[in-house]
Amino acid sequence: MAKPKLIKQVRNEIRRRNYSYRTEQSYVRWIIRLVKFCGTKHPLNIEPEEITEFLNHLSVTRNVAASTQNQALCAIVFLYHKVLEKELPELKEIKWSKRSKKLPVVLTKREVKMVLDRLEGVSLLVAQLLYGSGLRISEALRIRVKDVDFEYQQLIVRDGKGKKDRITVLPSVVIGKLKQQVQRIKILHAKDKKRGYGKTLLPNALDKKYPKAATRLGWQYLFPSKRISKDPRSGLKHRYHISDSFIQRAVRNAVDRSPITKHASCHTLRHSFATHLLMDGYDIRTVQELLGHKNVKTTMIYTHVLNKGGKGVKSPVDIL
Repeated sequence: MAKPKLIKQVRNEIRRRNYSYRTEQSYVRWIIRLVKFCGTKHPLNIEPEEITEFLNHLSVTRNVAASTQNQALCAIVFLYHKVLEKELPELKEIKWSKRSKKLPVVLTKREVKMVLDRLEGVSLLVAQLLYGSGLRISEALRIRVKDVDFEYQQLIVRDGKGKKDRITVLPSVVIGKLKQQVQRIKILHAKDKKRGYGKTLLPNALDKKYPKAATRLGWQYLFPSKRISKDPRSGLKHRYHISDSFIQRAVRNAVDRSPITKHASCHTLRHSFATHLLMDGYDIRTVQELLGHKNVKTTMIYTHVLNKGGKGVKSPVDIL
């Protein structure tokens, strides 16, 4: 088993670099699995061949996806380079999992309406933002009150993928609902402050620079949890945002209750946002910026549905 001292070092280094809590959990889990696989040796005593064997075990025996195997490798590299400050020898003869080239599932506009018509309350509001603003589920749930700009009709996405901020469109259809949501948060926040709470976590140690900001309405989550919980890192008792599993389950149930046969999820709504904008004639660079893609090649995958059939070819059977 990995020594508690080692795990504490890993956690401290991850937090020092402002990695997300999910990344911390993932890295710690992979490091523990590596140590167990190698007979509970300390990582400094693990041979490169054993690390290769572990990665091959994931690919061959466990048959994990390429992204999963790569995540394990990233955790191992982080452990040796950043925590132990030891150069990791070249790992030879790794059997890499094959990365599948899958096209994204995209709903038609009619199918999107079918899903939204079967949602209600907060689930509907979040789903409308996923499709109407092209947000990832994590981005939608991390929105703070101050990030909604009603006047300019835009949303500011903070710390998106790659730690980048971006601006995307705020759909007109949700403005009224979001204003009502802000009023509900205002009442809830006032009650929390009376109970001795009302303070939220600020990113990148901003609470030290702006000590009073954490208790202000603008920094509260737009979709707050029903319960006040303890943050696993700081120990602060605060009202976090709702769980992504709550929204994912609601969307999945809405798809199941519809005639849709596609394997659709929350992320499908983001794919549909991009595809429908391109179908409506918007420039691919504009769509790239709204999605927050680093490379336009990532955005170009959505052009696959713009040509009816394969590459716009008319089937010979239709000519008969």
